[in-house]
Amino acid sequence: MNRSLYAHLALFGANLIYGLNYTLAKDVMHGFIQPYGFIFCRVTGALILFWLIHALFYREKIDRKDIPRLMLCGLFGVAINQLLFFKGLDLSHPINAAIIMTTNPILVLILSTLIAREKLSWIKSLGIGIGISGAITLITFNDGFKFGNATSIGDLLIFINATSYGLYLVLAKKIMNKYKPLTVIKWVFLFGYLVVFPVGWTEFTEIQWSTMPVKIIWEIIYVIIGTTFLAYLLNIYALKIVSPTTASSYIYLQPVLASIFAIWFGADNITVIKVFAALMIFAGVYLVSKTTYKNV
Repeated sequence: MNRSLYAHLALFGANLIYGLNYTLAKDVMHGFIQPYGFIFCRVTGALILFWLIHALFYREKIDRKDIPRLMLCGLFGVAINQLLFFKGLDLSHPINAAIIMTTNPILVLILSTLIAREKLSWIKSLGIGIGISGAITLITFNDGFKFGNATSIGDLLIFINATSYGLYLVLAKKIMNKYKPLTVIKWVFLFGYLVVFPVGWTEFTEIQWSTMPVKIIWEIIYVIIGTTFLAYLLNIYALKIVSPTTASSYIYLQPVLASIFAIWFGADNITVIKVFAALMIFAGVYLVSKTTYKNV
């Protein structure tokens, strides 16, 4: 298989993991761990794994001139991204988060055009439009809208999180041409951790581990190892090969994958609308991924 195919498989795998994150993370924060305490666990666990594995397999060092960009990646891709997402999810609903996160490819496309001079083609724009239409159709058909004053603050935090992660993808793309993915991500998480630590420490110390159900502990492990360690690693690997816009467009697959899981376990059924929405999503991702990327 060529490098491009590996990159798309990595993006598919990362979004397969993300597809379960909305519900599991909400479940953990429902009376067991507060949002910032959860992020502290998530970033700490992933940081240890990234540095340990890098120490075992690589000896790559970074240039001092690249530290500012890595610090920005840590700020936008780890600290702001995760802190605001989990806090927003705690104040909102998984359905709201899923819908709002569909704006991420649009934000990435705008930021890539302004910052990285990624070519804005009509095919790419069409693909994003088709993808977001299919995603919103699938999500709202299953759950219905729940936006309102009660969730407005949480919804705003999730939107800022989407913007922050989009900026991270654009910033990380250029530096990925210089280093191995694991080298980049270990430093990104280290700088992100420096912000997460003072924010999340207090809530982390309030966690009652002894009374926590085994089910919740397994969900925490999934979020740390799956959603954080593996998903971030897969995304950063793919970003070395594909454009930020292509990487972000895979978010549209999350509601499709969630529906497939629900159908598989008998909690949902196949309908014409769902099939049509899924086809729109796959068509949108295909159009975005077929466009070229000019790296500057």
